[in-house]
Amino acid sequence: MLLQVLGTAAGGGLPQWNCACPGCAGASAHPHRRRRHASLALRADEDRWYLVNATPDIGDRIEDSPALRPGPGARDTPVAGVILTDAELDHTLGIARLREASGFDVLATRPVHGALTGLMRLHDILAPYTRVEWRELGGEPEPLTKGGAVEIDAVPVSPKRPCYAATVEAANGAGGADGTDDDPAWVVALRLRETATGRSLLYAPALARWTDTFQDAVEAADCVILDGTFWDDDEPLRTGISDRTATGMGHLPIAGPGGTARRLSGLRARCLYTHLNDTNPLCDPDAPQHTLLGEWGLEVAADRMVIEL
Repeated sequence: MLLQVLGTAAGGGLPQWNCACPGCAGASAHPHRRRRHASLALRADEDRWYLVNATPDIGDRIEDSPALRPGPGARDTPVAGVILTDAELDHTLGIARLREASGFDVLATRPVHGALTGLMRLHDILAPYTRVEWRELGGEPEPLTKGGAVEIDAVPVSPKRPCYAATVEAANGAGGADGTDDDPAWVVALRLRETATGRSLLYAPALARWTDTFQDAVEAADCVILDGTFWDDDEPLRTGISDRTATGMGHLPIAGPGGTARRLSGLRARCLYTHLNDTNPLCDPDAPQHTLLGEWGLEVAADRMVIEL
């Protein structure tokens, strides 16, 4: 199974266009610190790739990745579709950028599909331009492509809705919720498994709580790419970007008593962090926090990194 890390930054990227915080200023002054929105590309078979989350800069990502570029025909593209972990704008706005394609798949859970086709009306907007096949992403493994070598399923991790679907009434109007506030399929981790080898990857760029089900998924994986939005729980408060803690914003921190590092350290899987906020000290490659991660046997994913399992 072959994957390419297309980006590793949280919402807005690094630098964020309207921000002069130390992280963004550092990335503006030092281009090697730049990070694009968190996303992956997965090779489903020899000539078909799926993008995990469709970020606003999706066109640049495809152009920067030789395996994703069009050809050999003038309008041929290896990009077969998109797999979504949630309905956040940072992970879905790029779907509209694919309208020039003759057709593509979108795999999403039921509430995410409802939000995008109901509230955002993406199906109606794209219908005059291209064919979109919406496929439900569920909790049972199924082949990503017909006769393909990769199976996929979703591990629900959080009921956190995007702001535009924050109320039950809004979500119901989109046809994407069941009238409750606690549908954990609003945010999922993706489990990708190569059938020939049994090797698997767990991708969770947003993680609000660590359940027993998620623990089982982590222990079974050969590689884990996890939410690294904030270094510690007080980071949003300390940096002044929010009046909530990291966990209050729906992201488990890396370090500290409730952090994910202590859970990942010592696992057999290769464990990497992604979705770094611009306030996270790990955005600075010289920050001492990188040394701590190394001591714990963990690492930070890098843009353009290739992972082969």
